[in-house]
Amino acid sequence: MLELFPEPEEPKRPWSVTRLNREVRSCLEGTIGKVWIEGEVSNLRRQPSGHQYFSLKDEACQISCVLFRSAGASGPALRDGMQVELSGQISVYEPRGQYQVVVRRVQPRGAGELEAKLRALQEKLRAEGLFDPARKRTLPPHPSRVGVVTSPSGAAIRDFLHILRRRAPHLAVFIAPVRVQGRGAAHEIAAAIESFSETGRSGFPAVDVVVVTRGGGSLEDLWEFNEEVVARAIAACRIPVISAVGHEIDHTTSDLAADVRAPTPSAAAEILSADRAETLQRLSSLLRRLQRETEAMLELARSRLDARLSSAGFLLPSRRIADLRQQTDDLRMRGADAVRSHLDSLIQRTRHASSVLRAREPSARLAAWHQSLGQLELRQTRAVGASLAIRRQGQSRAAHALELLGPRQTLARGFTMTLDAQRRPLTSAAQAAREDKITTVFADGEVASRPEN
Repeated sequence: MLELFPEPEEPKRPWSVTRLNREVRSCLEGTIGKVWIEGEVSNLRRQPSGHQYFSLKDEACQISCVLFRSAGASGPALRDGMQVELSGQISVYEPRGQYQVVVRRVQPRGAGELEAKLRALQEKLRAEGLFDPARKRTLPPHPSRVGVVTSPSGAAIRDFLHILRRRAPHLAVFIAPVRVQGRGAAHEIAAAIESFSETGRSGFPAVDVVVVTRGGGSLEDLWEFNEEVVARAIAACRIPVISAVGHEIDHTTSDLAADVRAPTPSAAAEILSADRAETLQRLSSLLRRLQRETEAMLELARSRLDARLSSAGFLLPSRRIADLRQQTDDLRMRGADAVRSHLDSLIQRTRHASSVLRAREPSARLAAWHQSLGQLELRQTRAVGASLAIRRQGQSRAAHALELLGPRQTLARGFTMTLDAQRRPLTSAAQAAREDKITTVFADGEVASRPEN
């Protein structure tokens, strides 16, 4: 007879709770591992250590999450009720047997959809040939009149004009004032570009180059320069167009459609006031060289990083440090609750003693009750002192354990940590490349250097 549900064998010895939680943690991390989920932030608790604990919920369920200070430094400021998307590692906090997500990255919900919409539009325009390098025109070698499409009150136009006044005061600049953000701004930008292109019909002054620019911002802030109407207006413009939108790391659809992309408004002014042919040729050569060397370095760094991340020697200390961080926060909260509860109990007992004294005419036994009250106060002081001493010992042991597994011990094993000028940790080569000066921290000292761009 086939037995569908055989009785499990009894183990020789029962498991401890610690072993069970550890096995559950290993199973979750090994089977599920990294997750990407969305939901609403609730019950947000920020600790003095900088770590954040909260629940992520939907209509039916919720899950506990922890965002350590190092992972949350570059993300948005969380608040209860905020809709977010987050990625992290599924895990178990063993001391409480708590199933949770250790968050590595968090962003407002909808940012991914906006990026997908942008990629779809750019693929469509690329298929039509709007971004084809063959259709892009070179800038005139010595322009004398420049048309600028931007907000007249923004920082971008101030930086642009400041550099032109210093490097090329002979250039005449004509500004078409438009909104650079908000509903309808894209159509204003496109109309201004078309007006510079059709000067005979629009009454705009004739110019040699059109610059479309604004300062930096988020993807939502720069979205008007990703609209299809702006890209088509740039592509159809009869005059060469420079797109200088945002910062160097920002890449918009207008950048792809323009004849020349400037990483910043200031860079656009420098391009207009330099020797165009020589500068563009040299920049193109340097860009190709930089791209080749960067790709080679990134590939080497990626392979080394993958090897180290997958090694047991790297995973175990980082996981233990994360546990100690959370355990320290847990002990701090439990200690504070215990002291508060004990003090409340002593206060209630003191109040009860006072009421008994009043009920029994304490004037006849005042000395005896004063003595009893003094003893109670002494016991209270000793109890609080003993409780605080125990908590301090626990905190000291946890701090000592954290120090043993902290960054100094990690540095002593051959690792290094790279800091920016404000001594904030850098986590990628792209971040280091944007710094003028970086500091590499070893176990026995520091070395200052400058990134080679």
